[in-house]
Amino acid sequence: MISANSQTHLAESLVRAHQHWQERHEGDSNPQSIPKAFTIAVSREAGTYGAAIAREVADRLGWPVYDCELIQRIADDLGVRRTLLDSVDERQVGWVNECVKNFLSVPEVSEGTYFRKLVETLLSLAAHGECVIVGRGATVALPLATTLRVRVVAPIECRIEAVRREHSISVKAATTQVETKDRERNRFVTRHFQIDPTNPSNYDLVLNTARFSKKECADFVIAALDRLRAHSESGRTPSASPETAGV
Repeated sequence: MISANSQTHLAESLVRAHQHWQERHEGDSNPQSIPKAFTIAVSREAGTYGAAIAREVADRLGWPVYDCELIQRIADDLGVRRTLLDSVDERQVGWVNECVKNFLSVPEVSEGTYFRKLVETLLSLAAHGECVIVGRGATVALPLATTLRVRVVAPIECRIEAVRREHSISVKAATTQVETKDRERNRFVTRHFQIDPTNPSNYDLVLNTARFSKKECADFVIAALDRLRAHSESGRTPSASPETAGV
């Protein structure tokens, strides 16, 4: 059962997203001159405040943020997904359909109805761009060329203490909660996307919240996004420098 607060959260997020899309595309009558739209995808360990960092980044950029619960709700709601798809232009709809087809053509990847809806939702959001997506395999599903992939981590003892403080529970209960969430999130990504979500090479930026504050983490994310935009605008693909090449 969806609570009234969740329904309000969904409605407010969609209104904000639609306004953002309209302002972005109506501001220029020539679609070819619209800069490539980037998306930030965030994967996080339990107890790292990854969702809070994502909201901080989104607030600074003026972008909508979609957490895993919201993505789930959109994927489950045909009317919402249809509204989302209808606001994507014809060329991008073809791109979304092709990407979904490619995902489902891999034998090892789950082909369930839910997975199809989820990937369609994630790719539709990426077609619009300029949003922050938390969880649900977004770091894997979204196109590499226009996605900043962020992983938020911290030592287990720090994460347990963070959960214990936030929920005012015992260390034992916090440990169980952290271990259960980590296991469920990792199993979801591994099962559906066939990658190890704990492998740092699957991300562009890995942040340790035991070392940096939420504000500092947001600073790093936005700086990395600026660099990706600069590479994209110059048509240059980042590569190893002469000093590090071959290491």
